[in-house]
Amino acid sequence: MGSKNKLKRFRENETFANVIQPSREEAMGGNFGLKGKWRSEHFKNENPIVLELGCGKGEYSVNLAKKYSEKNFIGIDIKGARFWRGAKTALEEGIPNVAFLRTQIEWIESFFAENEVDEIWITFPDPQIKYKRTKHRLTNAEFLKRYKHILKEDGVVHLKTDSEFMHGYTLGLLHGAGHEVQYANHHVYKNEGSPEEVTSIQTFYEQQYLEQDKAITYIRFKIK
Repeated sequence: MGSKNKLKRFRENETFANVIQPSREEAMGGNFGLKGKWRSEHFKNENPIVLELGCGKGEYSVNLAKKYSEKNFIGIDIKGARFWRGAKTALEEGIPNVAFLRTQIEWIESFFAENEVDEIWITFPDPQIKYKRTKHRLTNAEFLKRYKHILKEDGVVHLKTDSEFMHGYTLGLLHGAGHEVQYANHHVYKNEGSPEEVTSIQTFYEQQYLEQDKAITYIRFKIK
């Protein structure tokens, strides 16, 4: 994407009511205004809150919001020029129960209060295969601690990925740490019984992976 296009999208994001772009000071200073108040002050309802981490273009967040009008969805990504597409689509189609937060996932506890979140989706994250980059894997032990803090006691995490490495790494970590794996499937489109919310929504890249006959894997778990 050209720099002109990116700038145009950044400017548009600033005008979108469904895009929240906190300053570094808000992230680091603990004074983010919507923390603990997403339901009452942004969505104006008491519905469950579902996060999509590393939401990219926001396709999953938008389509989940269309499918489950009784829940609130927040797509999180540091790349605002990417989720511009999802934010714009949501505004054009009048989908009120989805928002986008531009930040690094490492800072997630600055933006959500303890027990504020009901579910987390991690869709097609970078598997960070190189050994030294394990600290960036979105299902490593440090990230799970952050998720545990903001999730309700019975909150669940979903991992959907085309990376068999990421699938195996996460399953091993979950079992090793005594977390509750509720469901695991190493090929959701070839094995029967896959949850409908996993197979009925496909991102642009997911469709490409399927054309290449790549397995799409899925795990649903609770952090103990």
